[in-house]
Amino acid sequence: MNHIPSPAQIPPQKSSHTFDEILAALRSAKSILVASHLRPDADALGSSLAAALWLRSLQIPTTVWNEDGLPEKFAYLPQSHLIQKPSPDHADFDLIFLLDTSTPTRLGKTIESLLPKTFSINIDHHSIKEPFATINYIDPSAPATGQILFDLLRHANATITPDIATNLFAAISTDTGSFQYDRTSHHTFDVAAELVRLGVDVPSISRQIYESYPRRRLELLRHVLNNCQFFENDRSVCISLTLADQEKLGLSPDDNEGIIDTVRAVNTVIAAVFFEELPDGLIRVSARSKNPAIDVCEICKKFGGGGHPLAAGARIKGNLLDVQTTFMQALNDEIRKLP
Repeated sequence: MNHIPSPAQIPPQKSSHTFDEILAALRSAKSILVASHLRPDADALGSSLAAALWLRSLQIPTTVWNEDGLPEKFAYLPQSHLIQKPSPDHADFDLIFLLDTSTPTRLGKTIESLLPKTFSINIDHHSIKEPFATINYIDPSAPATGQILFDLLRHANATITPDIATNLFAAISTDTGSFQYDRTSHHTFDVAAELVRLGVDVPSISRQIYESYPRRRLELLRHVLNNCQFFENDRSVCISLTLADQEKLGLSPDDNEGIIDTVRAVNTVIAAVFFEELPDGLIRVSARSKNPAIDVCEICKKFGGGGHPLAAGARIKGNLLDVQTTFMQALNDEIRKLP
């Protein structure tokens, strides 16, 4: 078995490495850290767990970290107990396997600090301005990182257990909006069908994903719907959440995931934006579009963010009202250009 080359031996700015290069590096590793972005979603965590379970089946010691640990709502994912918060006293890894992460700053300080001195692989489906890992496999045409990972495992002739299949199904189902969003392709349905053949219990996992949340989320929905604002003849809408509101409602950080989809569903709405005040003086912006002519990724890039043309985000320094006003002005300028 070949030893993994040092990071300096492979140029880090290449975004088109092959599955064979990835597999060679993974199989040569003596210890692997699997990690994903903070404020994780099911694509990040499902992909991480699927990768870790496969690597452990190869007898490779594998640890799974996320800056936020395991959010309560994702406890349904098979083997979710494997997800841990970073531990600075346990940071000696041969390789870091990153999933669904478009920038190192979204990994959190502990994991980001390991990158310069550790061989790394990044698999992602977001557009990345500057690939940052030693080996990068970036495919913005894929609707979810889970789909790319499935293709990697198939290329490796890996045994996909029911637990691995369920984690991948959750990753793909959620990031495609239950197979509705842009970039959902016939291949996506082929992958999902194969995962079901491999042991996914679709009714059970779907109930846990889409029909199981705490009452406080309903209170959050009530709050944002009572305070949403429409612009441009109801073609754009925004909702917002202050720190005071979050404390009053007793929210967890993951409670607001998907809330934006409720207001985006209004038939006249072309684009919807959610503004969330964070404790560090930043405003988290989540933008969604229903019209390819309104590229919210390009708008978010103006504020240091990114993502996909129909789903993007940014973190902007400032107070909530100022950020909301400035961002919605930029969005509405684009909407006014439409026929």
